[in-house]
Amino acid sequence: MKTVQKHRLEGLSEKIFLDRYAWKNPDPSHAKVGDVVLVLTKDDPKFPTKEVGEIVAREGRTVTVKTRSGELVESDVEKLTLNIEKTPEEMWDRLATAMASVEATPELQQEWEEKFRHILYDWKLVPGGRIAAGAGASEELTLFNCYVIPSPKDSRGGIMETLSEMTEIMARGGGVGINLSSLRPRRAVVKGVNGSSSGAVSWGGLFSYTTGLIEQGGSRRGALMLMLNDWHPDVLDFITVKQTMGQVTNANLSVCVSNAFMKAVKEDLDWDLVFPDTTYEDYNEVWDGDLAKWQAAGRKVVHYRTVKAREIWHTIIESAWKSAEPGVVFMEYYNQMSNSWYFNPIICTNPCGEQGLPGWGVCNLSAMNLSKFYDEENHDVAWEDLATTTRFSVRFLDNVISKTPYHFEENEKNQKKERRVGLGTMGLAELMIKLNIRYGSPESLEFLDKLYGFIAKEAYLASADIAAEKGSFPAFETDKYLQSGFMKVMTEVYPEVGEAIREKGIRNVTIITQAPTGSTGTMVGTSTGIEPYFAFKYYRQSRLGFDEQFVPIAKDWMDTHPGEELPDYFVTAMDLSAEDHIRAQAAIQRWVDSSISKTANCPSDFTVEETKRLYELAFDLGCKGVTIYRDGSRDTQVLQTEKKEDKTEAKAAETTETASESGASADEQAALNGLDQSLPVNVSPEQKKVFDNKYKRRPQVLHGATYKINTPFGMAYITINDLHGIPAEIFLNVGKAGSDVFAMAEALGRVCSLFLRYGDHGEKVELLIKHLKGIGGSGAIGFGPNRVESIADAVAKALETHVQNGPYDDHDPAPVAATIAHHDDHTAAAESHNGGSHSHAHVTSRDLCPSCGSASLLNVEGCKTCSNCGYSKCS
Repeated sequence: MKTVQKHRLEGLSEKIFLDRYAWKNPDPSHAKVGDVVLVLTKDDPKFPTKEVGEIVAREGRTVTVKTRSGELVESDVEKLTLNIEKTPEEMWDRLATAMASVEATPELQQEWEEKFRHILYDWKLVPGGRIAAGAGASEELTLFNCYVIPSPKDSRGGIMETLSEMTEIMARGGGVGINLSSLRPRRAVVKGVNGSSSGAVSWGGLFSYTTGLIEQGGSRRGALMLMLNDWHPDVLDFITVKQTMGQVTNANLSVCVSNAFMKAVKEDLDWDLVFPDTTYEDYNEVWDGDLAKWQAAGRKVVHYRTVKAREIWHTIIESAWKSAEPGVVFMEYYNQMSNSWYFNPIICTNPCGEQGLPGWGVCNLSAMNLSKFYDEENHDVAWEDLATTTRFSVRFLDNVISKTPYHFEENEKNQKKERRVGLGTMGLAELMIKLNIRYGSPESLEFLDKLYGFIAKEAYLASADIAAEKGSFPAFETDKYLQSGFMKVMTEVYPEVGEAIREKGIRNVTIITQAPTGSTGTMVGTSTGIEPYFAFKYYRQSRLGFDEQFVPIAKDWMDTHPGEELPDYFVTAMDLSAEDHIRAQAAIQRWVDSSISKTANCPSDFTVEETKRLYELAFDLGCKGVTIYRDGSRDTQVLQTEKKEDKTEAKAAETTETASESGASADEQAALNGLDQSLPVNVSPEQKKVFDNKYKRRPQVLHGATYKINTPFGMAYITINDLHGIPAEIFLNVGKAGSDVFAMAEALGRVCSLFLRYGDHGEKVELLIKHLKGIGGSGAIGFGPNRVESIADAVAKALETHVQNGPYDDHDPAPVAATIAHHDDHTAAAESHNGGSHSHAHVTSRDLCPSCGSASLLNVEGCKTCSNCGYSKCS
């Protein structure tokens, strides 16, 4: 069934394939002329950059690589990534052979190798990243994406043991979820050391910090989910921890919410924050984080305080509104729906939230590419082909359980007891466009119910067939299994599934998961997960500037309909209402026995009250969790409801006005005042006199101008205030609060201000322009004299313009926004590239990618994703 057709990958798709999933040659010294390689073009330990190219010359250990862009790069062979596999066909052969190898007989192995390759061909089934990278290539790399470690034992030794387990799993490519609810709250007594606990949140900071240190396969950092239950006394600290910079920076956060808590929220009831009585002699052996089990055994809890449930709920909502975290998992409802409810309760999810797992639980993921199942002749779904692919895919994933290496005995015991798999989808948005169905419309909800119900039915029938051949998962009990909330829905709509399970059993405890598929979906070139497209038009930055590009299906339509607008069924994430997102999620959740990675995108003027209604709607519609991302929500920690375009302009005006009144924000002025006081410390009176003469102290009021300049990092608002007609201080507003770009911009502004206010001001301005002008970064924007190389270069250009326009009299009103225009098309490019759509573009700043170092890190599907190299925090 093999084919001679070659599937050529280009651009970012090829780079992702070669970097993440192709089988690597561990000895790059074998590199020879003609080999396609990844060459390190930026040897930075923190932000390395790689490009795809072909070796055109080699002399000793030095090679010359011609990159895809035509650039010649000289490199040492040790800085090459040499791949055994160059094409998807080679990877498909490897995966099909590896997964078929666990079949019982040579005949079955040959049969299923052909069937697996049939569904892998042309990306009908796209294996999860761990499977693609490891199956048949390494006996060390796990093939599982998702892990949940049991909640840590409430002791230093227990915490360190969990830390060790987490590190080992992440180093081998797995993402980890940890529920911190087993750890005693802050200030709780610790008798053994005659002291008090630092609390669950502080230990979460340790797990987060360690995650940031771990490199997985040299291409991405570890991924971590931290959760806390709604009864824990530290829950309010947990909800707001990310508002304190630096405490928890390398983890996603979610609160586990119970049905009782939601009832208390709706009825405005009190809510008790409690923790087990730690004085029991067997506390350390018995306590595992399950409060219901603890209380059912007649054991006491310590009451810490009582608050209104709505106070906690509002804090969650407000924090999510501000910064998209924490998410919420309706954990009690999740367990009511879970097929493992009777033997293995769900305690946490994986980092992206799509897979709830018990302690020591794992799950392997793959996704069917729905864009490949369009029947053009009948303008319908290719149902028969989809059914075949679904059935073959279930067996493919079940075989992963037998093929993968296990590095912890507990993982192997648990997984072979329940055989949990997670078959998902990508390309949904592309398929719906082909069918002319508008994502989020009433018609789409009916379609989603039909489509995902069909997939679930075929998947369960396939698992029953495998059980008849190979046996059910060991923990299977027919009556209890069929009593789960999910199976009640399934058997009511599809009674043939219940009949098959009673007759044959079932091979897998759960089968369906909807993961984000960020990297794999980008590699394949289709819409990721179950999300709509983020944008149809985008701009790719190269050494020639920004090149306008389109999502292929949108480009094809516009090429055949010149001058016409895209039809309304070409919809992007920001075209939809937040409620549309939630209703689509709920329609799909009905047929997903695990969970879903899905973000409800909201406009910048979405209010806290609207966010509250959205979260409660998700609960009422049967979603197992909810995450929102409000456009621009990381621009500031202050509640704002104005539109982003207005907010950005207003922020610039506010900056100038504030500068005119006091010259700085409270934090900035405090820092400058602190420097005023601290710099002269421990100096002689003579030195202090010299300092006072040279350092120009700031009067109460200064005037200046704000310059709006597009940079490679997004739109910069640069405020320059004058002292005695000469620039004396600079404030920069670039990037989102909490981002690396924001921090570096603020630091640059503070240092420039201190520099300008010490010594001869005129000389200082010229010197500052000279040293900042032309500083280059990972990219540039604009052409000729308007080309901006970096934020530092933008500051130099603003200073030049400011000086050329002449000094402002201290009593004249300051201009609100003296603007340097850098070609409207490039401004639009930056706007669309960062989250705009064909219907409403807006400027959105980017952050630095920890993999390639470019300013291309965007928030997509609830995960930080790089549009340049494909890095994703969650995949």
